Amino acid sequence: MTASRRTIHIHCDQWHLAWDHSISPIATIRSGETLTFDLLDAACGQITENSTIEAVKTLDFSQVDQVNGPIYVEGAEPGDTLEIEMVDLQPATWGWTAIIPGFGLLADEFSEPALKIWQLEGGANGWGEFAPGIKLPLEPFCGEIGLAPAASGAHSTIPPYRHGGNMDTKHLTKGAHLYLPVEVTGALFSIGDGHAAQGDGEVCGTAIETPMQATLRLTVRKDIQVPEPQFLTAGPLTPRTNTAGYYATDGIGPDLMEATRNAIRHMIDYLQRTYHLSRADAYMLCSVAVDLKLCEVVDAPHWVVSAFLPLSIFTNPA
Repeated sequence: MTASRRTIHIHCDQWHLAWDHSISPIATIRSGETLTFDLLDAACGQITENSTIEAVKTLDFSQVDQVNGPIYVEGAEPGDTLEIEMVDLQPATWGWTAIIPGFGLLADEFSEPALKIWQLEGGANGWGEFAPGIKLPLEPFCGEIGLAPAASGAHSTIPPYRHGGNMDTKHLTKGAHLYLPVEVTGALFSIGDGHAAQGDGEVCGTAIETPMQATLRLTVRKDIQVPEPQFLTAGPLTPRTNTAGYYATDGIGPDLMEATRNAIRHMIDYLQRTYHLSRADAYMLCSVAVDLKLCEVVDAPHWVVSAFLPLSIFTNPA
């Protein structure tokens, strides 16, 4: 059987909760082989399609952002690059978005939990309805993609690192190729955190979180070296939402983070005023649909951050 034809299946219960090179691999593959992962949602099954707000209130944060793996890739050595091709990404028929107290860009302003359960139709090319008159096209990807670090000990799966991790990069959709620097023998690859859709920035800390079936091809590249993650997108970027105009709000100031917060605050105000959303719903919609962009970073002392709202998601005129 050739490497290109063999497919290995990783089950949803084969997960771990830290980036740690001492964790034993659950499978060994040859370079160029394909794997299919059945992934739980980012809450590790604590939130289901029948959950209520109580699930957010009782969420055990020590169990979130689990990743499936690790996978030992034969021939991978420190200094190499692992190429991860997104062959197929299929979300479940449901997902969730939440405001989790203490988490997100505006955590100090949103102290009460909120939960939105989505019904997702049509698979990877389908839709999710946020509210009457607001439909989001699905563009699935995985937020957590990474390799084991050379540094000893357990490293949290919550942040991103040079070896990958919780990158939450919405452009790593089907057809994209991600390149990660290998730090340990075998690379020790893991993945998780399925997203059906997300805005650049994921401002409230959650996207449309969903169980995911992810099919990937892992290839050791000895001909290229990357210092930190790099990727080739399938392109064009977000083609299913780039079908109409955008409304953008700016945040301007000497502090990039505060300018970012202001851009989202202004967008929340706009969504409340124009589409009559609650403040919590407007914040969650920003997280799943609004893209943050650095529009100007060279004219000190002030920088410009813009929040872009795709008007194509609204089925009724404002």
